[in-house]
Amino acid sequence: MLDVLALLGRDREMFREDLRAQAAQIRAAIDSRRILVVGGAGSIGRAVVRELFRAQPAVLHIVDLSENGLAELVRDLRSTPGGMRGEFLTYCVDCLSEEFAAMVADGRNYDLILNFTAMKHVRSERDPFTLMRLIRTNILAAVRLLGCCGRLQASGFFSVSSDKAANPASMMGASKRIMELAMFAVNRGVRCTSARFANVAFSDGSLLDSFRRRMEKRQPLVAPVDIRRYFITHEESARLCLTAMALGAHGEIFIPKMDPQRHQADFAQVARKFLLAHGLEAHPCDSEDEARSRVEELAPRGQWPCWFFNSDTSGEKSFEEFHTADERVEWDRFVDIGVITPDRPLDVRLLEQFEREVEAMLKKGQWTKNQLVDLFRQTLGRFDHVERNRSLDQKM
Repeated sequence: MLDVLALLGRDREMFREDLRAQAAQIRAAIDSRRILVVGGAGSIGRAVVRELFRAQPAVLHIVDLSENGLAELVRDLRSTPGGMRGEFLTYCVDCLSEEFAAMVADGRNYDLILNFTAMKHVRSERDPFTLMRLIRTNILAAVRLLGCCGRLQASGFFSVSSDKAANPASMMGASKRIMELAMFAVNRGVRCTSARFANVAFSDGSLLDSFRRRMEKRQPLVAPVDIRRYFITHEESARLCLTAMALGAHGEIFIPKMDPQRHQADFAQVARKFLLAHGLEAHPCDSEDEARSRVEELAPRGQWPCWFFNSDTSGEKSFEEFHTADERVEWDRFVDIGVITPDRPLDVRLLEQFEREVEAMLKKGQWTKNQLVDLFRQTLGRFDHVERNRSLDQKM
């Protein structure tokens, strides 16, 4: 089995000590509670749901658009020893749909709502239509779910963010920053928390996940050489989210304590380690065409073709960061976790204006990427968007 921690250059798991130290408080926040998880069939949502399932809430309901993802989630959990004693149900609906509105109006109630619905790829800004769906998914869905808390009698709301929300260079990162600010803009009597964290290694659709798929299909590995990222495992992402959900005060954002020198790695470096773990040596090629054509020649010699390149696509930062210089971070509360404490909330009028303009574009049925970038700048005040007029969809 692949040793993911070794691949990431780490010798220990993160957040385990914090989870152990705070176990009683976290269990008290889950035990006998009624919990709704939206986006629970995605990589991070699944990891959190597994932990919740073991912790015995009274009710655990999962909402997700992926019919296949929900089916596998149920099969996985129902096949695991020590199953949940409470009510466990899944709903294949869109949280922005009329079906979900009917669910909310159906008289049910929850103590906690956790939101993992997200479009996480920077490449989602490749066209204005996918970009608008990103806005609806990453921002408007969270706002709507938070607005449902009163009717559902929920006292706690958690929505996952991203390290890309700190000094965002992409529309994806900026959408998560707006989501954070929108969550904390109005105190509705609901305790709202969030977490920013690194790339989740081998999560669905990630570049590391593509390494496995490329090998299965006998295709070359592709990675940028000038992009450095933090990585955590599925289990670590779940621990961070649960800690923020259970222990965070209103307006707090939990982040990993990770050092850029020790914990950041470039994708090409990870690709080389991945191949070594499979008994193969990376063979850098001079072009995409060469990489595509040499698998069958190189594989019998213990080598695998790779296309390593310098990044030249929109929205990419050369490195990631978990907080900005303007944000206050408490470093002493936990062993592996820093806590961004509340800063100046987003002006509610800016949020309302943002929603009005998006709705007007949707009603008109016409908008451009430039219009959406300008709207983000108006809302955030500052947004240094990296525009190169080239998408990852144009690369191998």
